[in-house]
Formats: sequence, structure tokens, C-alpha cells
Amino acid sequence: MSGSMDVFGTTDVGRKREQNEDQFLIADLTKSMKIHQTSLGLDHQTRLFGNSQGKVLAVADGMGGQAAGERASGAAIDAIVAYLLDTMRWFYQLDDDCEDDLLDGLKAAMVHCQERLHAEAEAMPRRHGMGTTMTLAYLIWPRLYIVHVGDSRCYLCRGGHIEQLTNDHTLAEKFVEAGTLSEDAARTSRWRHVLWNVIGGESNDVSPEVYRTDLELGDAVLLCTDGLTAHVSDDELRESLVGGSSAQQACEQLVQLANSRGGSDNTTVIVARFLETAASAELVAAESQPGDKSLEDTEPYLTPVTPPEIAPKA
Repeated sequence: MSGSMDVFGTTDVGRKREQNEDQFLIADLTKSMKIHQTSLGLDHQTRLFGNSQGKVLAVADGMGGQAAGERASGAAIDAIVAYLLDTMRWFYQLDDDCEDDLLDGLKAAMVHCQERLHAEAEAMPRRHGMGTTMTLAYLIWPRLYIVHVGDSRCYLCRGGHIEQLTNDHTLAEKFVEAGTLSEDAARTSRWRHVLWNVIGGESNDVSPEVYRTDLELGDAVLLCTDGLTAHVSDDELRESLVGGSSAQQACEQLVQLANSRGGSDNTTVIVARFLETAASAELVAAESQPGDKSLEDTEPYLTPVTPPEIAPKA
């Protein structure tokens, strides 16, 4: 079975903040070849590109004040791009024997971001303590790998149901896990904005969590910062994903909804919809979407697997 990917991302400053400290990234991983000399009818220094071998989606929510938050999230995205291009081994096809290497590479990418931010803060003391969340999805169809630090989120919507794949790295969530705070109380607790795990910040350590799941045609994946989930419930996220709207329409509707309820923070959203051929044709007929990407054949869905819980830093 074959299908297509409709993906779109957007970020908005909201109604209360003066600047946007969020960042996002949507990228294809492709093989390329740079021609130095050839007898073919190509100019020297021409670069040739192959088909997409994978996708990377990421959102980051900076913090620190005095523009340090904006710099933190931007530097983290820059560091991820540099690590993917120059250091990390790319995996172009599913290979369970190499999966541990991939997961270790994704964790190492977060550690690289941590080192980058701390080095910059040491060189520029006014940026001391700047930090950022990061939620990154690495897709090799049909498998989705997620590496995550902070309280931005990744959701999977399938068959009319939505599931949060990531855990919030907040003290409120830790209290819920320990049974000392109810989920309802956590939504309004003063601890819901206190992070125990960020890239940068005051600690020299970062504890990335990794997740793995397999996708099906018909699924939708959503990545977002907490500016969205502060105002929009999981049920409302599900409603935006199960309808026939495009990824762009879903993103814009969600940002508008968050802003209509106060827009207390910057809001960033990425939506990726994995469409069967018929659904893809209907969407393209309705409106031309530059985010449509072809997918390779898919295998049956496997139950999501998550690693053991990572304990918080002392």
C-alpha cells in the first residue's frame, strides 16, 4: 500500500508576549552528490540530489528572558541541524540490528545541543541560564522515532483516538506519577511550568527520553509547544486532526483557537498527515499543498514501544 505525507508547521507570538521564543524545523533527509568534473552535460560543482530518505520534524520552546530564550531555541535547532549533517550516521532503511545505534545517536544530538548552549552562555554571561525544550521526530517510513526534553509534546492520532507519546518533564507531572497530585490538579498547579529537564538551563546534564512507534496510513502526528496545550484540550486537538482539513488548515485553526482564548504564550504547531492514495487525491483536488510527499510501502502496525522511565536529575 502506498500513500503520501501532507506536512505543515507554523509559529505565532501569541497575544501576551512581545517576542517569539519558539522555533520549528521540517526537513527531508536526502543523499546528494557534488560533481567536480565530468564529461556529461553538467556544470562543474553541480550538486545532484536523490529522493527523500527520511523526515525530521522538531519544535523548541526557549526560555531565559532578554532575548536569551529566542537565542536558546534557535541555537538548539542550529545545533541539531549541524549534528545531523556532520556527525550522526543516517539510517535510510529499517534495520532492527542498528536501532540501538540510531536511538543513541538521537540522544547524543541532544547532548550536543546542551554543550552548545552552555558554551555560548559561558562566552556571553548575560545569556547564563538560557534553555529550551526540544521535541524531535525522525521518520523512516513507517517507523517514527522521537527524542524529547522538556514539556513540548508529540501526539499520535489514529482511528479517531489521540495519544500523547511524550511525557512532560515538569514537577507537576512528577507529582502525578508519584500519586501526590491528581491530573486535574496538575493542569492548574504552579508546578506545571517548572521543568526538571531542559537543554541548557542551570544544570550541566540533560536526560533525553526516546520513543518508538510504527505509523499507518490514515495516522496524523502533531508536535507542539505548551503555548498550544495551555489553551487547547486533547479532545480539541483530536477534532482538528480527524476532519478532512489539510495539515496547513489544522495548524492555522489550532493557533487561532489558542489565541482566541488568550494566547498567553508563543504557539508552535507541526501537523503531519499520512494519507492513503484516494484521500491524497481528494486533498490535492481541494487545494494544492506543497507539503505533500510520497511514502514508501508500509508494513502492518506494531505496538508502540517506550524505554524505561528516566529518573529526574537530582
